[in-house]
Amino acid sequence: MTTTTPKLWTGGDWNAFFGFGTNILVNVLTLTALLRYVLKLPDDIVFGRILPATGLMLFLSTIYYAWLAYQLAKKEGRDTVCALPSGISVPHMFVVVFVIMLPIAAKTGNPIKGWEAGLTWVFVQSFVLMAGGFIAPYIKMITPRAALLGALAGVSIAFISLRPALDMYMDPVIGVVCFAILLASWFGGVRYWRGIPAGLVAIAVGSLIAWGGLAFGFTFGGMSLDKLGASFAGFGFSVPMPAIGHVFGGFEYLSVILVTAIPFGIYDLVEAMDNVESAEAGGDHFPTTRVLTADGVVSLIGCLLGNPFINAVYIGHPGWKAIGGRIGYSAATGVMVLVLSWFGIVAVLMALIPVVAISPILLYIGMLIGAQAFQETPKAHAPAIMLALVPQVAAWGKLMIDNALGAAGTNAATVGIDKLAGTGVLYHGLEVLGGGAILGSLILAGITACIIDRNFARAAGFAGAGSVLTFFGFMHGEAIGIGQSPAVAVAYLAVAGLLYGCARQTAPHAATTMAATPAEALD
Repeated sequence: MTTTTPKLWTGGDWNAFFGFGTNILVNVLTLTALLRYVLKLPDDIVFGRILPATGLMLFLSTIYYAWLAYQLAKKEGRDTVCALPSGISVPHMFVVVFVIMLPIAAKTGNPIKGWEAGLTWVFVQSFVLMAGGFIAPYIKMITPRAALLGALAGVSIAFISLRPALDMYMDPVIGVVCFAILLASWFGGVRYWRGIPAGLVAIAVGSLIAWGGLAFGFTFGGMSLDKLGASFAGFGFSVPMPAIGHVFGGFEYLSVILVTAIPFGIYDLVEAMDNVESAEAGGDHFPTTRVLTADGVVSLIGCLLGNPFINAVYIGHPGWKAIGGRIGYSAATGVMVLVLSWFGIVAVLMALIPVVAISPILLYIGMLIGAQAFQETPKAHAPAIMLALVPQVAAWGKLMIDNALGAAGTNAATVGIDKLAGTGVLYHGLEVLGGGAILGSLILAGITACIIDRNFARAAGFAGAGSVLTFFGFMHGEAIGIGQSPAVAVAYLAVAGLLYGCARQTAPHAATTMAATPAEALD
């Protein structure tokens, strides 16, 4: 075995650094926009507490995976090892903001309460990740991919794609043009000057339109010299401070948080396993247990310092490796984020870049997540994916109604559930179907996919699990407790009995049934 010391930096690391670094920078700008403009958190919390903690978490993560790659390269005596890419989990960024933090902030009228709930959400997920090395293979084995990806596709439509799409068409000169720039490159294969990443091109063009329009008296993107001047006040040195009190302050919303934190933690486990497998297919074998544990530990450190976003291994290792990325690109990205977040430079970038120039990137991400559910599952499971979307749409509809009524100083109970129903707004239906929508999507899609595969016994198992989860409020309810939605729990139990009967009836004829099953259902 060769004992050559691996190089910490190669020429290809520059390519990977600019590509991956831009990706991470866009994500940091996006989460900053969500914190400031959606949650309305004060700037001293965003720039003085959250971003320094986020920067440190990303630094620890990228440095760790660079070190892991170095150890692998040294062990195997080769210089072709590429570090695993990692960063803020983008889907979860939107879930924690729109499903956890925003509703609680709106309900309490205090965005700090929303932030605290987000910290608790990450706290719970961190332990799910750390323990996940033992249960992830089993979860992956019994759950159809259509159920896992279908639940995420529902989130992508309702809570990731819709808002940026609306933002784009409220300021179309920037939003629609930037969207076209992204589509031309990421779907159409168009390469921009000197290979500059499309996301960076879109942000630059959007900023140029905004500031150029301002010079001619237009207000595209809401840019102003006053805001830019004020942003320089954010320059300074801010280090993460312990936020343990805020983490435990969110425990008063634990019953609401568990409904999404546990299923999304499980999804993180499966996704991390898939990405490690992808790296192994590319020639780099990293230990899955150490990867899962690292994501959990790093996320826990981040949340205890004030960061309400989970860390995750990214998909894309083969791509960064193909353009020459090795060890250094990962560590360099971490150093870049640390400098930007600790020295207040992100505030200036936010004043220079219109939020609507970032919105198309969010819509694109939502499109990819939704499309993946159909592309990476058997064609016959498409109906299961469509069913998985419905609870998320219901949850989104209820949230919109609650926000609208709250802005008017009232709520659904005051207006009257029957009166709303008389106008075609089935509020109670939205409440029941949309409660715990993540698990609801998972169970409904799991039942349907198993029925499509003629696996009635497993479908009965999912229905039985749905009955238990519903009875204790994990789904089809607003909070965890005993007997939260008893009628729905009984309905699921009846379905489990029906499907178990189908399994018993078809068992003697399994060979015939399987032979008659359409080929696409067995893909």
